[in-house]
Amino acid sequence: MTASSLVPNRLFHTNGFSTEKAKKLQLSLSKKVVREDRLPERINYVAGVDVAYTDGHAIGAVAVLEYDTLKTVETRTSFQAASVPYIPTFLSFREIPPAVSAINTLSIKPDVFLVDGHGFAHPRRLGFASHLGLVVDAVTVGVAKSLLCGEIVDKETGGWKPIMHEGSTVGAAVYARPSVKPVYVSIGHKISLETAIEIVKHCTKNYRIPEPIREAHKSAVERKILKTSKRVNA
Repeated sequence: MTASSLVPNRLFHTNGFSTEKAKKLQLSLSKKVVREDRLPERINYVAGVDVAYTDGHAIGAVAVLEYDTLKTVETRTSFQAASVPYIPTFLSFREIPPAVSAINTLSIKPDVFLVDGHGFAHPRRLGFASHLGLVVDAVTVGVAKSLLCGEIVDKETGGWKPIMHEGSTVGAAVYARPSVKPVYVSIGHKISLETAIEIVKHCTKNYRIPEPIREAHKSAVERKILKTSKRVNA
């Protein structure tokens, strides 16, 4: 069974993929994104999600950490053919299948997922983090390394500055330290921007990237190296 077959048709499709159909789906699904907190009273586990690529294949990776200690308690990866080409602003259609495949193998259920990508801070308000949140029906936060749309307003509030696009606040540039480049945080699904910022700041230690995403990235790279070495030695 493929990851795509596990995703409801109304939320995702790769068969006969076209940007026109994908754009319509993004605009439709963006209206379903919940922009208020639906978290449990206490967060026990936070997960990071990342996707890497090698020779036309995608590696989905998820790492689950204890929220209080940020200790890694579980990692999972998946490996499959990349079913959709890389097209800017349509990344979720490429990355959801491997991400869902990895998430579906978890034995621990995370309370919130930090996703390497944008959420609401997207031209059509449905980046990878928001789309994934709808697909897996979970709380998600977008944490991106570059700005996709909008402008950063030079008005700092507690270590972050708002990102404005078309007259609305769509995300926040969050600074781990004044001298470090920010990460770009936005609502994924079932969370407010204020809470998303708090969680990202809690999960950020010695590096720019929050620990859950760093751990997921490590797992993806390790799987990539393993696949590469097997191919070389074959």
